[in-house]
Amino acid sequence: MNHHVVKSRVAARFADIEKSATYAVLELVHELRAQGVPVLDLGGGEPDFDTPEHIVAEAALALEEGFTHYSPSRGLPALLHAISDKLAKDNGIHADPASDIIVTPSAKHALFITLMTLLDPGDEVIVPTPSWVSYQSMARLVGARPVAAELRGDDDFRITREVLERQVTDRTKALLVNSPNNPTGRTLSPEEVRAVADFAEAHELFVISDEIYEKIRYGDAPHLSPAAVPGCAERTVTVNGFSKGYAMTGWRLGYAAGPAPVMTEMLKVQQHSVGCAGSFVQRGGLAALTGTQQPVQDMADAYTRRMRLITDGLNALPGISCAKPRGGFYAFPDIRGTGFASSADFATWLLREAYVAVMPGTAFGPGGEGHVRLSFATSETVVEEALDRMATALAAAPHL
Repeated sequence: MNHHVVKSRVAARFADIEKSATYAVLELVHELRAQGVPVLDLGGGEPDFDTPEHIVAEAALALEEGFTHYSPSRGLPALLHAISDKLAKDNGIHADPASDIIVTPSAKHALFITLMTLLDPGDEVIVPTPSWVSYQSMARLVGARPVAAELRGDDDFRITREVLERQVTDRTKALLVNSPNNPTGRTLSPEEVRAVADFAEAHELFVISDEIYEKIRYGDAPHLSPAAVPGCAERTVTVNGFSKGYAMTGWRLGYAAGPAPVMTEMLKVQQHSVGCAGSFVQRGGLAALTGTQQPVQDMADAYTRRMRLITDGLNALPGISCAKPRGGFYAFPDIRGTGFASSADFATWLLREAYVAVMPGTAFGPGGEGHVRLSFATSETVVEEALDRMATALAAAPHL
C-alpha cells in the first residue's frame, strides 16, 4: 500500500490538531506498568469510585426488560424532565424539556455538537486558559479558531473583562468557560460571572458553560451558572453530565441546555452523528438524578479529605506552592521554585525518578507553564505514597 497516497487524502483540518495530552500520559503509564514499573498515576481525570448501586440496578433492570432500542434523539422524556427540574433547582436555569435540552452520549459530545452548531469556519471562540486540553482541538475540528485568553496564576487565574476584551475581534462568535475549572480548581465568583455575561452581551456573543465538575466543590464555594444571569440565558448553552459527580465515566452520558432556536439546530447534529444516547444508559441517568444523592455527598466528602491531604503535602515540598482548589479533583501547584526549566521537564523527571505521573501545565495552554496538574481522584493511600516519593526525589535533586 502506498501510505503517502493514503495520507494525502486525510482532511486538512487535522494538520494543527495533536493527540490528547491527557491520553498520551495515560498511554505512557500503561506502557511503564506493562514493563513492571510501579507507577502511581496522578495524571488522569477519572473518579476511582464505582457507580452508585441504585444507578447500576436501574440500568440492569432496563436491560432485563429489553429496554435496548433507540430512544428519541432528544432523549427519554422522563430524563429530560428530570434534567429540567435539576437545572431549575440547582442552577436557577429554566429549560423547557421539550425544546431546550438534549441528552448526549457524554458531556464531551455535548460540547462538540455545541461548537459545531454555533461556529462557522473562520469564527473565533475565546477560551480562558489554562483550560481542558480538548476545547481548542474541538474548535479546530469544526473549522473555527480558538483564541486563548491567558489567565495568570499570580492573579489566582481570575477572569476579568479586561482579559477578555484584549482577545475579541470582529470574528469572535463565542466565549467558552469552565467552572469548576480543569486544571486550576477555580470556581467562578459572582464578579467573574457578571463579567462574562456583560462581555457576551456587549459583543453579542454566545456563552458555552462547561459545568461537568459542579457536584465536586469545597467549603462554601458556590456554583454559579452564566445562564442564570438575567440577559445571559438567551445566549448561553450549559453543558453538564454524569461522569464526574456520579462516577459514571464509562457510561458516556451528558446533556446540553440552551435557547430553543439553538437547540433545534443542535438536534440535527445529534441526529446525523450518534442518533441518540444509549437507552438503558439514560435509565441509569434518570436514577442518578431522581434517586438518593447520598453517594454524591459521600464522594464529595472523600474528595475534600484528599484535597486537604494533597495541598498540605505539596506545600510542604521544597520549591512547590499550591493554592487549595475550590472544585473538581485536581491540584495545580506552582513548581517554578524547583528550578526546572519547564513543567514538561519537571513532569518527565518526576516520572523517571519517582514513578509518579502528573500532567505538565503546558498541556492546558497559555498560563499553564510553571505548574503541573495532579489528580486526587484516587485513594488517600496512593496520594500519600505519591507525596512521599516526590519528597524523596526532590530531596535528592542536586539543584534544590
